[in-house]
Amino acid sequence: MKKIKKFFFSALTFSILFNFNIPANSTQKEVKVYSGRHYNTDRSVFKKFAEETGIKVRLIEAAGISLIERLKREGKNSQADVILLVDAARITNAAKADLLQSIDSENLRNDVPASLRDQDNKWYALTRRVRVLVANPKVVDINKINDYSDLADPSLKGKVCLRNRKSPYNQSLVANQIANKGDEATRDWLNGMISNVSQPFFPGDIAIVRAVAKRKCGVGIVNHYYVARMLAGVNGRRDTLYAKRVNVLTPNPAHMNISAGGVAKYAKNKSEAIKLLEFLASPRGSKGLAAPTFEHPLKEVNQNPIVQGFGSFTPDSVSVQQLGDFNSQAIRLMKSSGWD
Repeated sequence: MKKIKKFFFSALTFSILFNFNIPANSTQKEVKVYSGRHYNTDRSVFKKFAEETGIKVRLIEAAGISLIERLKREGKNSQADVILLVDAARITNAAKADLLQSIDSENLRNDVPASLRDQDNKWYALTRRVRVLVANPKVVDINKINDYSDLADPSLKGKVCLRNRKSPYNQSLVANQIANKGDEATRDWLNGMISNVSQPFFPGDIAIVRAVAKRKCGVGIVNHYYVARMLAGVNGRRDTLYAKRVNVLTPNPAHMNISAGGVAKYAKNKSEAIKLLEFLASPRGSKGLAAPTFEHPLKEVNQNPIVQGFGSFTPDSVSVQQLGDFNSQAIRLMKSSGWD
């Protein structure tokens, strides 16, 4: 009985269908999306695509690592046409695992900067997110914290809090430092920063913001949009109050991560998948995804006043491809430094 229930739930989950008053018929075109993005606002973008193209969108949402494992299990029997994932490491690992196929699209080449797409055209960035510092001015001197490297300063002993090593965002940050400064300098930075951590490693970015606000620590590292969502009241009044107690410090240049998409290797609706990916990466599509989630579109900054309040940012020169290439090396250094 349990197996029957499990199968039934899976079928229902995969049938989140966006019809949007498009007449149903047996020959109607469709595209099936496996998404690691968990924002209800994405659905309005899928709705616009369906209305303009007549292509139905079927959506399944799950954690990125779960989607990758599912694709591996399904193999040639997979129903996925488009894969959407967050973080550079996850999308590049999907490409390395031969789960995506190379596609030739002039629109994607024009809309997605070279540093934000795969060199073999297997994936393309759709939105951008900045890894920022959050600090409590009542605990630390915010004027002395300008860069990720500053968290290794001995004056911050016991005042640094971090998300755990499994976080792909932290893995990509360390990969970014390896690409920027080399292996030895990154190892020294990690050893110094981890020695300043006195709290247990946290499970998520929001927990970091709360800890800094409560003075359990003085400074931490998070993605910018988590703070924006808290300030906007998305998580409730209490989290809004916590977010107001911290200062967002954006390094210059800053490490930038992405959410991205690609066409599944065994896509049965390849042309429809390419059309959807082109739509999502277009200026209108990228802004449609990024604006309500407080992320940044591909070629401009989020115009929301809350995000604007964090100040301007300049992305560093490290490409997303490099973040993926240095991922395994980053994990090794994190382990050796004691980052649990």
